[in-house]
Amino acid sequence: MQFDNPLIIQSDRTILLDVHAPRATECQGALIPFAELERSPEHLHTYRLTPLSLWNATSAGFTPEDAVAVLKEYARYDVPQSIEVWIQETAGRFGKLHLLPAPADDAGQEQLYLATEYPMIYRELAATPALKKLLTPASSQPLETPEAQALIPDQNKLCYHFLLPLTLRGTVKQELLKLGWPVKDEVPLVEGEPLEIKLRETCLSGSPFAPRHYQKAAAQALVGNKGPGTGFGTIVLPCGAGKTIVGMTIMEALQTSTLVITTNISAVHQWMNELLDKTELTAEQIGEYTGENKVIRPVTVATYQVLTWRPDKDSAYPHFQLFRERPWGLIIYDEVHLLPAPVFRVVAELQAIRRVGLTATLVREDGCEGHVFSLVGPKRYDVPWKELEHSGWIATAECVEVRLDMSPAKELEYTIASPRSKHRIASENPAKIPVVQQLVERFPSHKILIIGQYLDQLKEIAKLLNIPIITGSTPNKERDVLYGDFRSGKLRILAVSKVANFAIDLPDASMAIQISGTFGSRQEEAQRLGRILRPKDMVARFFTLITRNTAEEEFSANRQKFLAEQGYAYKLIRYTGPEDFDQLQEALPQGSCTSGASL
Repeated sequence: MQFDNPLIIQSDRTILLDVHAPRATECQGALIPFAELERSPEHLHTYRLTPLSLWNATSAGFTPEDAVAVLKEYARYDVPQSIEVWIQETAGRFGKLHLLPAPADDAGQEQLYLATEYPMIYRELAATPALKKLLTPASSQPLETPEAQALIPDQNKLCYHFLLPLTLRGTVKQELLKLGWPVKDEVPLVEGEPLEIKLRETCLSGSPFAPRHYQKAAAQALVGNKGPGTGFGTIVLPCGAGKTIVGMTIMEALQTSTLVITTNISAVHQWMNELLDKTELTAEQIGEYTGENKVIRPVTVATYQVLTWRPDKDSAYPHFQLFRERPWGLIIYDEVHLLPAPVFRVVAELQAIRRVGLTATLVREDGCEGHVFSLVGPKRYDVPWKELEHSGWIATAECVEVRLDMSPAKELEYTIASPRSKHRIASENPAKIPVVQQLVERFPSHKILIIGQYLDQLKEIAKLLNIPIITGSTPNKERDVLYGDFRSGKLRILAVSKVANFAIDLPDASMAIQISGTFGSRQEEAQRLGRILRPKDMVARFFTLITRNTAEEEFSANRQKFLAEQGYAYKLIRYTGPEDFDQLQEALPQGSCTSGASL
């Protein structure tokens, strides 16, 4: 027993982290690859071991022995033997089922093997109703194709196998994941249309350019270093860490026609500008496929919205043809955690194309992380936010939750409201507006984003401060102009709705004031902090305004879970007047305090 160690591991697969223990911060980083944070109050954080967290870790090369070693290294008491056994058995499920090339059927249709060396697994799958219509039991003989034999040298082991059509590759992987059997997909990927892509050494702006070491490592995790790599998977990096550059580095490595799908038209234009600035691609080689322009070129950047548009709910999705319009060699899913369900369905068919998902967090409030794992690919690379902060690649940030009271009249309205209305009443608490004004006045050297969920509230603040506002109804040309003015310094303060949550690059933003959010969305909290994480010479500040003793407090606690897992602590202020902000210091040199530390 090591009473100074921070971890208490329990037999129900929960892990308690004592944040006051000497090695707590170090331990948080060690847990990130294979454990999920569930709760993060002030003193004890609760993590849980899950099958998906272990399979993501295993697919990225993090072995069950590594996980057990971390637990033993930081455990206060002995690690329960049942936990060690469960980790070994659960993580060991990855790699017991293989997808491999098979001979074409009598009609010439391409097929695959789903193979295993374990007869019990074979019998379980054969007896599963959902798989009976997808899989055809095959002979218990060694695999027949030279491609499969080259991938699996010891053929005698994989003597139990099914046949399935190539088109069902993704669907079968999804069904198997539901049964607790992640598949090791070893089917060679098709070669797309060749395209010469070269990164510049000097940007068009004249500044020198080279991918950072972790950006290269992330790209190599997908495509391989002096080898083929898997060619598919998910890259997880903090906001502001340069996921777009990772995508371009992968493009240079693969030298093939590429389809990029992202969240909105502003993000499309950012991708196009970055491609022109940092690669030798010409404007004639890059197309925009959005609601405004539908041009398909060797590199095409599209939105999820245009792909999921259809005339009515019973119609087909007409723009899905984009996926088959060219022989794409690579598909990049930007902000992959937002991948909509209709696109998941078509992605299930596109398992032969190299693909990468880029995200700051794989958290999905709908619980569909397994779809990303099985259809886009397992997590191939992840780096703790704090690690990049300490290296200076993202900004040091202070997170502050400001708790305010409601007026008696609003308290009465809140008391008799429905649960859903309670959240809105608390979020639109009028007491927040003067606090926003005080924060803006108190930090004159910061470039500030005021972010909210409810438009009337945002409009009132924008009118009070005489600042522009960007919402879903703002024309795309106007959005681009306002974003450009903010980047250039013409605007110091900008009000934005949730349209700015994702894929918007505002590198000089150093402070965000969050006045309301989407219930308890953890991904939104991470993305909003990410708007201010580009490196800078001052501590970035993330203020969240919360109404005390309301549902907003509970939702706020859930929103903060992911960032707490990354090592961010929230300083709490009970607001009674402007003097409550006196303790906040203005412009500390970067790195002079830890993120979220009390000052």
